[in-house]
Amino acid sequence: MRILRLAIALINRLARRKLIRGVVVFFIIWVVICGALGVMLVVAGDRSDAQSSDVIIVLGAGLKPNGDPGDALARRSIWAVQAYQAGLAPAILCTGGLTSTRPRSEAEACRDLIISEGVPAEAVFLEDQSRSTEQNAINAKAIMSEQGWQTAVLITDAFHMLRADWIFTRYNISHTRHPVPRNWVRWNWYGTGAAREIVAMHWFLLKQALNLPQTDFIF
Repeated sequence: MRILRLAIALINRLARRKLIRGVVVFFIIWVVICGALGVMLVVAGDRSDAQSSDVIIVLGAGLKPNGDPGDALARRSIWAVQAYQAGLAPAILCTGGLTSTRPRSEAEACRDLIISEGVPAEAVFLEDQSRSTEQNAINAKAIMSEQGWQTAVLITDAFHMLRADWIFTRYNISHTRHPVPRNWVRWNWYGTGAAREIVAMHWFLLKQALNLPQTDFIF
């Protein structure tokens, strides 16, 4: 019996060591993956391959309590104005829906800011139903089809561009990337945004792996 108890104890000890080793290996692999995603995020956010297209798509971002564009939406909108003035496309599509705590949609706030910067009202279009980047893509694709647009220039923050590019590619939207310059974002906000994006990319990859349907999840 004593020998049996010693054998069981040894097996349990080896099993615990194997479990601990497995957890450590998994953690190391996960850290490497997060690091790789971080590098990819920075590279994608620092590179513009914008080409002349049918429409400029501005991805939505939060509003201030009074309905004015938040910092992210403001810089995306201003960058879209510059892209329009540079002749990248003859139209701008503002995206982003209405939340229960704000008086108007993100798309409306984007449109008003863009028009105030001198872009003709008839050149600005709205997609004001989406609540996530994935819905931005789905709804924008429908509007592009209605308008006969084939190509788009995608505008969002540098830290958001990698995942946005993945999603628009996932929905077969022909686009080029034109991220807002990284130096337009305060370094601490960039870091916070990048960390959130790495979490969101985990969710995107999990959905892809499990073939989950699109949702209005905050990402």
